[in-house]
Amino acid sequence: MAAKRRWDLEHISKSVNVLAFNSRGKSWHHDILCLSDIHFDNPHCDRQLLKRHLDLAVERDAPIIVVGDFFCAMQGKGDNRGSKADVRPEHQTANYLDSIVAEAIEWWLPYKNHLAIVGQGNHETSVLDRKEVDLIQNLCFGLRQSGGITQAASYASFLRVTLNANWGYAIDAYLHHGFGGGSQATRATNHWVQYMAQVRADVYLAGHTHWKEVVPLRIAELNVKRNITERDIHCVRLGTYKDEYFTGDALSGYHHIKGRGPRPQGGYFWRITKHSRLYANSFLTCD
Repeated sequence: MAAKRRWDLEHISKSVNVLAFNSRGKSWHHDILCLSDIHFDNPHCDRQLLKRHLDLAVERDAPIIVVGDFFCAMQGKGDNRGSKADVRPEHQTANYLDSIVAEAIEWWLPYKNHLAIVGQGNHETSVLDRKEVDLIQNLCFGLRQSGGITQAASYASFLRVTLNANWGYAIDAYLHHGFGGGSQATRATNHWVQYMAQVRADVYLAGHTHWKEVVPLRIAELNVKRNITERDIHCVRLGTYKDEYFTGDALSGYHHIKGRGPRPQGGYFWRITKHSRLYANSFLTCD
């Protein structure tokens, strides 16, 4: 019999979700697996690496959140981005979009009780605009029909993490799939300024550019007791599971035409730690 989870998911709307942890004792930690840009249906998705990270999440009783581009979904009829080389054999059917969702549901069933939130990315919103098919909603509905908990989120959403119902302590995260590009020089680090000018949060999670890094910041503020305090903010860029650099027998294709090199793989475990009365957020690479 599987152990009972130490957390629950409350789905308020596609824009707001709450992860409530049941925290006991003076010292503990909780992990949340944060992923983006899985591109699950793409032949270049490293499913072996993905499975290893998902199994770690189950082992650690960590909820899993995906910040967009769960699917690649570029091989549908009339999609100018399509390439015959980027279709897995099982998806070479007349109902291409249905097939990628159905296969994903079956593959992810072992994680149906830990995959908590899946947000829209630019790949899914493109399909929604062109074909009027909501891939993420269909994926989440299929997993819930199979007894899972997975909820769909929008392109941008808020996640509140509560640690004990009696403490009133919460951490707010802003999840946004991402925008624009990310050059080798900037790695899209300048995008955090735009996020922080629009939204107040303790943690910002984004993907899209296929870079991967954590940018920690500290700000000063005046609290309700008129004391100056300092607060840590974490800006987290999540990597990808699609390796487009070496695609078999040659260094060719879109990445090389655009002068792009290899991109970092995988996401981060967001670890929330309490020791005595001190709380800390840290982000640990998956391996």
